Amino acid sequence: MTDTEPRTSGTTDADTTPGAWAVLLPAERYQAERLVHHDVLELTGLPGAARPRPGDRVAVLVEEPLRLVALGRVTRPGAEGREDPDDPQSDPAAGALVVTYTRRALDEPVPVDGPAPDGPVAALDPARWRALADRLGPPPARRTWLVSLDLPIEAATRAEAVRIFWSYVQELGPRELPAFVSPAGDELAMQAFVLGVEANQDPEEDD
Repeated sequence: MTDTEPRTSGTTDADTTPGAWAVLLPAERYQAERLVHHDVLELTGLPGAARPRPGDRVAVLVEEPLRLVALGRVTRPGAEGREDPDDPQSDPAAGALVVTYTRRALDEPVPVDGPAPDGPVAALDPARWRALADRLGPPPARRTWLVSLDLPIEAATRAEAVRIFWSYVQELGPRELPAFVSPAGDELAMQAFVLGVEANQDPEEDD
């Protein structure tokens, strides 16, 4: 079950497997996960001693301060995995740990008490995992948003302008281009987003 599917209980995971793990994301990877939507989290270069099994539950954490940003389940590599979080078309890496997201809180992480995991992947007591999942709570209600990207393009024809537009989008991506989002039916509430966070695009408001 993912956070886009209907809920049948207070949280999006059921206690059906014994394994539970904590995954500690580096700051750079956390930012990459916030920029582009991914169904899975793929991690490579992990120590051989820590090897979760398919179906095990995962709590995804970030440090400074320690926060919970997602829940997931381990998936077999190659089933849904992708190597590069900035390239949705990249191939899965051999031996990677692939976690399918079941609940995300990337934009509003939940503070976590206690010490950080000892390493990028660490075994987690199932009761501790359940306590973290309960703190995260059910996903918020989904709604329709209008998202736009406006670029001035110099071209000879409309078709050429469209091609150049998509070239810019592919080349620059969310690290360089601002997107504008508003609730459907309330365009006056439009907000700019840069690097995955709200940004002020009105220079007069900075004065």
